[in-house]
Amino acid sequence: MRKLNYEKLITAIQYWIKDYFELANADGLIIGISGGIDSSVTAALCVNAIGKTKVYGLSLPCESISEDIEDAKLIAKQLGFNFKVIDLTSIYRKYLNDLTPFISPIKKATANLKSRMRMITLYYFGQTLGNSLIVGTGNRAEIAIGYFTKYGDGGTDIEPIGRLYKQEVREIAKLLKIPERIINKPPSPGLWLGQTDEGEIGLSYNTIDEILYRIDNNLDFEGLEKKNIEKVKALMRNAEHKLKMPPMFDIGNITS
Repeated sequence: MRKLNYEKLITAIQYWIKDYFELANADGLIIGISGGIDSSVTAALCVNAIGKTKVYGLSLPCESISEDIEDAKLIAKQLGFNFKVIDLTSIYRKYLNDLTPFISPIKKATANLKSRMRMITLYYFGQTLGNSLIVGTGNRAEIAIGYFTKYGDGGTDIEPIGRLYKQEVREIAKLLKIPERIINKPPSPGLWLGQTDEGEIGLSYNTIDEILYRIDNNLDFEGLEKKNIEKVKALMRNAEHKLKMPPMFDIGNITS
């Protein structure tokens, strides 16, 4: 993995956030606070960049476990930004109940609905509170392999840690004094009970990071398992549509 000066990296990201915020003439930054390491690090960077009074954190539980809500409260209290807990569970269940007569629900669609409802809520607050930007919390691994919901947690205006491998996010978290219980708990999107990132993907973040690092830098894969390399490459291919604008028909030279 690459060697970084993490103190300088933190400062550079914070300047980047501040510059983007000012160029956009924004009034605030809105962040979905899951209680996990990525959203906690992102919130800390934003608070340091523009001040806690202009950062708004929303915990948006939807059939979520209480531990995640408590961890979201913990980081909000530590950083001192504006914070609200809005439980979307009843809205989510009503939505599914109203649609069930027309189509039978499946697990993946209902899980992704939670993420998309959170995105809608974040943007609603963003517009209601003025010209506020929605801050994404995805890291390099998640974005590269498509481990996010299209038009859900992938629906953002800015991604401060989107180029950082998970291992690098952990190092930054330590310097930003993110609570150890948040740093050490298994990452999860919290879409169903017992879900974890690594369990669902089938690979550890350390393995994904190492493979991505070698792909990103055109290095060989010596010492890595071929099946893991092929899996990451396949996930990246399957995620391409998530990382592009929708294709449009090209009229070309068609004339009357």
